[in-house]
Amino acid sequence: MATITLGIDLSKQVFSTCMLDGSGRVMQRREMRRDAFAAWLAQCPAGAIVAMEACSGAHHWARRCSEHGLNPRL
Repeated sequence: MATITLGIDLSKQVFSTCMLDGSGRVMQRREMRRDAFAAWLAQCPAGAIVAMEACSGAHHWARRCSEHGLNPRL
């Protein structure tokens, strides 16, 4: 199974996401609101690396990622 990396740009309302495959190619880009983002995390493959900036809300989202078997990186 190829490693998948998710890049997340956290904001107050709309989050920007980018999904990369093991070779670094962009597989998907999306913008979504908080509730849709939470549901989307549950659908991401377990073991995926989730990279996000270290801001005040990042620790909350890192815990949510861990609940779904994802590996958060701040």
